[in-house]
Amino acid sequence: MTNGQFSLLVALSGQWRPRIGELAEFLGMDSTTMTAAVKTLGKRGLVSLVPDPEDARARRLALTEDGREVVAKAVPLWREEHARVQAELVGEDPLALARTLGELR
Repeated sequence: MTNGQFSLLVALSGQWRPRIGELAEFLGMDSTTMTAAVKTLGKRGLVSLVPDPEDARARRLALTEDGREVVAKAVPLWREEHARVQAELVGEDPLALARTLGELR
């Protein structure tokens, strides 16, 4: 699973049911990358496109039960890795690092 796919799954783990474009904007991804990620995750049975209750022509993204299970397994691993990286940054200013990373856009 790529970082982008993980972010996509986590973003869908709540009650939000965005359109593909809305999720792409939220995650800072271009629509082509988002569409490819959705297609891949859909083939794996982790996400589905469901009809928009207000506009039958539109589709919204939702996690499947398998997708929820993957998120439940992946998030603890992500937290462990984050803790390991933070431990290696002892003596560094995390806010300065975050600002520097934010400037890379």
